[in-house]
Formats: sequence, structure tokens, C-alpha cells
Amino acid sequence: MKDHPHSPASANRRSSERFAFNGRAKIHFGAGILPRDCTVVDISEGGIRAIAENLELPETFTIIFGTGESRECRLAWRIGWEFGAQYIGQVGPSRKNYMVA
Repeated sequence: MKDHPHSPASANRRSSERFAFNGRAKIHFGAGILPRDCTVVDISEGGIRAIAENLELPETFTIIFGTGESRECRLAWRIGWEFGAQYIGQVGPSRKNYMVA
């Protein structure tokens, strides 16, 4: 079983610092499927923690931030409506790129 995302063991495995975010985003599953809303709770260069109500998440998906920036993600864990995802590929841009003015 995976550690809870807020446990000390989990925090020690992170390769980049997380920052509080609380921003709206969309989860896109692929062509022909409408994106679904979510709230990104915190963000790092390596991934996100978010909340999405009543939503089945596939193993991989695209997160689209309010600025239009998007990242391919892999589901890392899920507890209820809360989930964590790692970016697939390159390390993400600065968190400033995802913030809406």
C-alpha cells in the first residue's frame, strides 16, 4: 500500500518542493471526451495534488491549468476525491506559469 500523501515518509520521497496553489483546472481524458473540472490544491515542478468530485481517473490524463498551460500526468495515488499526479516527461515550468492574474 502507498503511504498517505501527507505522511513524513511520503514527503521525504518528493524530488521538488510543493506550494499551495488552490487554482481551477480541467482534466482532459482524450479526443471526443469533454474535459472535467478539478481544483489543484498544491503544485510542484514534478506534479500536482488536486480534488475532483465524482470522477473516475484513468492512469494517464492531461491537466489544463487556467492559464491554458497543460501537462501530461500519471495518477500516483487517490483517496476519495483527492488525488496526486506526477508529470510525465520533462520537469514542469515554474508554478508562476500556472497562475491566473
